[in-house]
Amino acid sequence: MFTGFPKGTEEFFLDIRFHNNATYYHENVERYRSEVQAPFYAFIEDLLPTLVHIDPRMEIRPYKILSRLRRDTRFTKDKTPYRDHLWTFFHREAEPREKSLGFWFEYGPGRLTWGLGSWGENRPLMDRFRRELAAKPSYYRGLIDSCGLPERHLMLSSDGFKRIAIPEGLPQALEPWYRSKDFGLIQTYPDIREASSRDILTHVRGDYLAMAPIYRMLQGMQDALNEEEENVQEKQ
Repeated sequence: MFTGFPKGTEEFFLDIRFHNNATYYHENVERYRSEVQAPFYAFIEDLLPTLVHIDPRMEIRPYKILSRLRRDTRFTKDKTPYRDHLWTFFHREAEPREKSLGFWFEYGPGRLTWGLGSWGENRPLMDRFRRELAAKPSYYRGLIDSCGLPERHLMLSSDGFKRIAIPEGLPQALEPWYRSKDFGLIQTYPDIREASSRDILTHVRGDYLAMAPIYRMLQGMQDALNEEEENVQEKQ
C-alpha cells in the first residue's frame, strides 16, 4: 500500500543528478529499486482501480506505466544518461503512443505535477474536437463546466493557435479549447508537501475522477477516428 514517497526517493534523485553516470547507478541500483521504484509501483497499484473504473481498457502493468530512469539520448543534445525524476502515464493497453491519451503524474526534487493529456501533438484528434465544439458548443461547455476544473486548480496547459478563425457563436469560455494545438490539463496548485504522505494519492485520484468525463469524450473521438481509418484500410 502506498503511504507516501519516502525521503529516500528525493535523496536518490538528488544523488543521481550530481553523479549521473552508469558506475554510480549500478552501485546504487538496489537503492533505486527500494527507494524509488517500489514507492512508485505502490502509487500505481493503488491508483489502478480508479483508472480501470474510468476506462476498463487501461494498461495495468506498472512497468509499462512508469517511465524509465535511463534516458534515450539518441536524439537530444543533453547526453546525461539518467533522469532526476520519474513520471507515470496511465493509458490504454497496446495503444500507439502518437494516438494515446492518458493521465500522468510526475515527481522529483522540487517537481510535482499531474494532469490529463495527449502524448504529443495529435492533429486529427484536435481537428475533430474543434468540429465537435463548433457543432455543439452548449453541450461541450456544459460537459466541461460540470467537471469543476477551476475549483480543483486544473487548467489547460497546451499551446494554442494564435491565428485561427473562431466560429461564430462559440462561447468565449470555449475559445482556449478551440485554439489548442494539442491537449493538456494540468494541476496548477500542487502542494509538494503532500508527496510524503497518502494525501497525494487522494488528491490525484480526485483530480483524475474530475477529468474523467473529458477523457471519455476525447477517447470516444479517437475511437471514432480509429474506426474510420480501419474502414478505409479495409476498402483499399
